[in-house]
Amino acid sequence: MSKQSDKLAAKRQAKSAARLYAVQALFQMEAAGQSADSVIREFEDHRFGAIYEEGEMAEGHVTLFRTTVGEAVNWQAKIDQLTDRALATAWPIDRIDPTLRALFRAAGAELVGADTPPKVVINEYVDLARAFFPDGKEPKFVNAVLDHMAREAKPDAFS
Repeated sequence: MSKQSDKLAAKRQAKSAARLYAVQALFQMEAAGQSADSVIREFEDHRFGAIYEEGEMAEGHVTLFRTTVGEAVNWQAKIDQLTDRALATAWPIDRIDPTLRALFRAAGAELVGADTPPKVVINEYVDLARAFFPDGKEPKFVNAVLDHMAREAKPDAFS
């Protein structure tokens, strides 16, 4: 590999790690009732690049992580409405698995508040769903919900 392709691969890995950390941070905020600022600080100080017995945590793209968590908090009502409209009527967002809820909020933050192409957002968060639920049907569910959310949030990207 060339140095340029190595740099691109490292940047992609850092962005993927930032998305994973954002989902984990949003989950932690909801579960523990913590503020975005305290969770962001904790993740940056103790998780980005941390070394544990099981291995080393990846370095995350700090700007993407902060922006995703911040936008998920700022746009939560809009993101939750987008998610609710993509879900079956009998299953509003507050009834789904908290990990999925955090995932939808992180993805929704990128769909609503960032310039990331919707297909990239969908692919990245479906990959995360596979990591969180390796044997389940959740990745297909996440793909369908995010596709619906993306078409509503960024209809011009699908024209």
